[in-house]
Amino acid sequence: MAADDARARALPVTAEGEDRPVPDLDSVGEIHDLVVRFYREIVFDDILAPVFDEVAEVNWAVHIPRLIRYWCRVLIGTPGYDGYILAAHRHVHGLEPFELEYFDRWYTLFVETVDAGWSGPLADTAKSHAARMAAMLARQLLDAEWHAPVAVTKR
Repeated sequence: MAADDARARALPVTAEGEDRPVPDLDSVGEIHDLVVRFYREIVFDDILAPVFDEVAEVNWAVHIPRLIRYWCRVLIGTPGYDGYILAAHRHVHGLEPFELEYFDRWYTLFVETVDAGWSGPLADTAKSHAARMAAMLARQLLDAEWHAPVAVTKR
């Protein structure tokens, strides 16, 4: 059954009913699509939307291109991202303290988004990098150990 589930994710069906291969996150276009799809989920999430919209007051027109540049640097080595993620998150944490639940939800949505559209070594790298990033932020901001939810990592 698990192999069938993986195969179904690896070969989505087109509108014409034909299987097509799932891309990896190996281009700026694919990374753009991931970031847009993922943060679309965040905007409508009951747990995370208030943090992004009401606390951080994210300007999505500025934030999305910055996140695309970040993930392009991480996944395909494209230069262009010049931010420091800890400082930005520390600022928001200072406005309203983060909770470990936020990291669980963020990571779960991220993995679900990746798994719904991409497969391959760079998709796996994105998920493992997201877990390391969440763990680092939890350690630095909350002085807490965070581990990726087991149900999410077992996909």
